Amino acid sequence: MERPILYIAITNHGFGHATRMASVAATIQKLCPEVLLIMVTAAPRWLLDCYIDGDFIHRPRAFDLGVVQADSLTMDRAATLEKLLEIKKNQHSLIAGEVNFIRQNRVHMILADIPFLASLIAKAANIPCWSMSNFGWDLIYRDWGGEFLAIADWISDCYSQCDRLYRLPFHEPMSAFSNIIDVGLTGGSPRYNADNLRSHWRITVPVEKTILLTFGGLGLQQIPYDNLHHFPDWQFIVFDGAAPDLPNLVKITDRKYRPVDFMPICGRVVSKPGYGTFAEATRLQVPLVTVTREDFAEAAFLIAGLANYNQHQILSPTEFFQGNWDFLRQPLLQPKLSQAIAKDGNEAIASAVLEYFQVNSIYQR
Repeated sequence: MERPILYIAITNHGFGHATRMASVAATIQKLCPEVLLIMVTAAPRWLLDCYIDGDFIHRPRAFDLGVVQADSLTMDRAATLEKLLEIKKNQHSLIAGEVNFIRQNRVHMILADIPFLASLIAKAANIPCWSMSNFGWDLIYRDWGGEFLAIADWISDCYSQCDRLYRLPFHEPMSAFSNIIDVGLTGGSPRYNADNLRSHWRITVPVEKTILLTFGGLGLQQIPYDNLHHFPDWQFIVFDGAAPDLPNLVKITDRKYRPVDFMPICGRVVSKPGYGTFAEATRLQVPLVTVTREDFAEAAFLIAGLANYNQHQILSPTEFFQGNWDFLRQPLLQPKLSQAIAKDGNEAIASAVLEYFQVNSIYQR
């Protein structure tokens, strides 16, 4: 029997795609330690190490870019278009280089989230490509119109050649994909005992007065930290090393910790719209406060999903950036739907990948 080799291609945009894919990769590795994971991403290795305990190969490559951003909310469309046109122009050499690598390393399958060239690389290498996501980049660019429409058509065509899509919750239709399987929420689980965590970081206030502020790998340039002066007997947790030193602000700078590790000791998570944070908070049933975002089409689907399945508050950018944060003292809105959301996405995708390896006699359990 061969050793199963899985090539995991991850969108080069912030940290969210890397962490949700790493959660699935870690589940695959846990269920079958023989699988060799090749994590193909421009995200830093330390981030992947936070989710994957065992060995893996890190191949720093980027086949897409998502959106060029100064921070988690500020986008540069002109620079994004320029880079996308460059990728389109160089796609044949990008694909050829990866096909070469895949053949040399005897890769059996590509699992992608959700770079559009992954399906073309797989076709050229004659191996299957499965994808997982709640949105495609064609949705984002098509919404911007103009010169982005041709780019969106090209990307939809790439996606149409993917063999299978595992569609995550909080999703858009993703109609470019022809074979869609819906699964539950994916994401990481807390790794630390809640009492030990509170003691280590000297978090002494009750859960309802403990607030996690998390804005993804790119952070926010303009978090209005001055508002924390209105809450002297609360504690705020942030992963922003550049945050000011305030008596009620706990700055987490040790990279072994992740936002999900702190969620169980918090009364609310305050975040921009992002699948990873929404999914991890909803898996743990920790209430979430978010800011609307008009210029990124995925946000509307995320916010609708959040409102359906978790306690929440939805703020306008003005309320968040110019307000006094009195929303923290307001009651939460209850989820619109009474039925619980499925939370088995990691396991469902991991089991399907391992079943493929088994059925194709790549290994036997």
